[in-house]
Amino acid sequence: MMQTTLNLLVSPATQRWKIAFSVFLASLAGSSYATDATAPQTHEAQTNSLELAPLVITAVQQSSPLTIIADPKDARQPVPASDATDYLKTIPGFSAIRSGGTNGDAVLRGMFGSRINLLSNGGQMIGACPNRMDAPSSYIAPETFDKLTVIKGPQSVIWGPGASAGTVLFDREPEQFSEAGTRVHASALGGSNGRFDKLLDAAIGNPQGYMRFSGNQAQSDDYEDGNGDTVPSRYSKWNGDVALGWTPDDDTLLELSAGKGDAEARYGGRGMDGSKFARESLGLRFERTNLGAIDKLEARLYYNYADHVMDNFRLRTPDPSSMMPMPMAAEVDRRTIGGRVAMTFNWESLDLVTGVDAMRSEHRARSSTYDMMSGVYRDTDEFAWDKDAVMRNYGLFGELTWYQSTRNRIIAGARLDRASAKDYRSDISSMMMSRPNPTAGQTRSDTLPSGFIRYEQDLEDSPTTLYAGIGHVQRFPDYWELFSAKTGPAGALNAFDGIRPEKTTQLDVGVQYQQQNLQAWASAYAGQIRDYILFNYSTSMMSMNSSQANNVDARIMGGELGLAYDLNSHWNTDATLAYAWGKNSSDGQPLPQMPPLEARLGLGYEQNNWSAGALWRVVAEQNRIDEGKGNVVGQDMDKSAGFGVFSLNGAYRLNENLKFSAGVDNLFDKAYAEHLNLAGNAAFGFPADSIAINEPGRTLWAKIDLDF
Repeated sequence: MMQTTLNLLVSPATQRWKIAFSVFLASLAGSSYATDATAPQTHEAQTNSLELAPLVITAVQQSSPLTIIADPKDARQPVPASDATDYLKTIPGFSAIRSGGTNGDAVLRGMFGSRINLLSNGGQMIGACPNRMDAPSSYIAPETFDKLTVIKGPQSVIWGPGASAGTVLFDREPEQFSEAGTRVHASALGGSNGRFDKLLDAAIGNPQGYMRFSGNQAQSDDYEDGNGDTVPSRYSKWNGDVALGWTPDDDTLLELSAGKGDAEARYGGRGMDGSKFARESLGLRFERTNLGAIDKLEARLYYNYADHVMDNFRLRTPDPSSMMPMPMAAEVDRRTIGGRVAMTFNWESLDLVTGVDAMRSEHRARSSTYDMMSGVYRDTDEFAWDKDAVMRNYGLFGELTWYQSTRNRIIAGARLDRASAKDYRSDISSMMMSRPNPTAGQTRSDTLPSGFIRYEQDLEDSPTTLYAGIGHVQRFPDYWELFSAKTGPAGALNAFDGIRPEKTTQLDVGVQYQQQNLQAWASAYAGQIRDYILFNYSTSMMSMNSSQANNVDARIMGGELGLAYDLNSHWNTDATLAYAWGKNSSDGQPLPQMPPLEARLGLGYEQNNWSAGALWRVVAEQNRIDEGKGNVVGQDMDKSAGFGVFSLNGAYRLNENLKFSAGVDNLFDKAYAEHLNLAGNAAFGFPADSIAINEPGRTLWAKIDLDF
């Protein structure tokens, strides 16, 4: 059934459906344009979507000190994203651990996992795979959201615990209707390698309330690299979300939301594929402003459920020479419930946001069996679930902004978390053996403080802002660090028993310059991490697939630069530069899984309703590695070569509601691989000591956007 579905990606019937869908969008745009010519617009929510800019985004610039705000619906190059990591890696400072065509894992300034606090609609959608095949970012379809906010470094405390690298927020904004009306955003994308995405985001409402639907479907076949070799990477995924909002007056919002989704993806860099990425989400949101002394009261409750299946036979053929020559599957799920209540106070020179948040997350697993004698396979759904872990966190936070004058500000925040984890595993299993779990039934907990203070100053005679801040975060080990590693530090019973919380202290400084034709910014950081959680992978045959989690001390530093300049009324240029450096100061080795120096150079031309642009991405070699060390997903395999990739794009706005954009990525069909990568799996013919997986070769794409 799965194979049949994937074959449909390039079937003639599907191709005809793609054409019909595009014609349908164009016809809708034509009719809406005719209507607009004879009737004024009255729906307030439309004003942001009219006059679609005929641009393709090639660089996301910093909006304010340490903060980036972007519209995930904007067409961008490389080819528009299939998941959150795919989008984030185009922002300076971000990179991705790659394993195929989709569902990579985001890395910010060389930091990975729960060091990045990733929220969608204010809730945590945490993946279930012990090796993060279904990373939290894989459940997010960026274009179904209205706003992306990135806060770099430990410079906010109000969005949850442990955000030592930064905070990422994908949000859907409440609908606003001044009178009864509707709005629609739709898009369709087609491209090389069977890529075809569809999206519909529509709302209907009046001043008293609204209903919104957001849905998307994305699919792609295996891609070819610059050498013409096929890389196993095909996927198919869908999401659907509904929100019902009640707005009895201008100061009150009550919103109920629900969503589901599913996907399948095969990975050239893993021993198994993902044949199920089922998602269920529920949310309740309340906001009330102008409550006397309280300027704003906001409360959120959320429920997120992930059900994930990994196997080696639905999207590939089992490798008879591997350690899994027979059909095998594992199913894991994770149920996360949480909430947040926050109050905002605005006084003459002070703003305060304070509140509490809480989260409970339960993880379960079950596996298939295969009888070698009879050849009988029993799938995962024939067995009962085994609960292996429950994680909890309760937090109290406050963030204060003091406006010393019209040009000077001090922002400070403090947070206190009570975090705990309970180990329900009766035994610890690996590919070679199973042994009793010495921490079965045990609970560990910690009380962890965090905080920051930042000074910002706007210069008097220049549109320039200078800032400097220092932050400290204590982060409780996440599920993968406590339960995925086969062993813990020397002398510990296991990782659950021995891994200590991370303690990051980091200085952030920078400058922001904004003029009519010029925007420039620079940010730099330097930090000390006590008890950094590092994974060590053994290469001996006797301990194949073994991993040890350990605590070391580390030093990190780096920074990002950005520039956007209008050369004249038609020509513009932009550039970004990002660098991250880390050292394992306990062992005197480089900190592994650090992305190399990267630059992006863009040149664009815009006139009336059309534009054209070029993007040159240049990445340096990475020679600072610690082979066999890394994180729960990736490890340093070898030094990597530098590369440069050149891409072109163009866009045309047919009218104020309809935009067409197209591009060619990797114009010169270069064969290259990212440094952060997984080794190709032998089941797909990659050599045993495989090199990293190559990225796509020349890729053509075209997209149509409709708003009315």
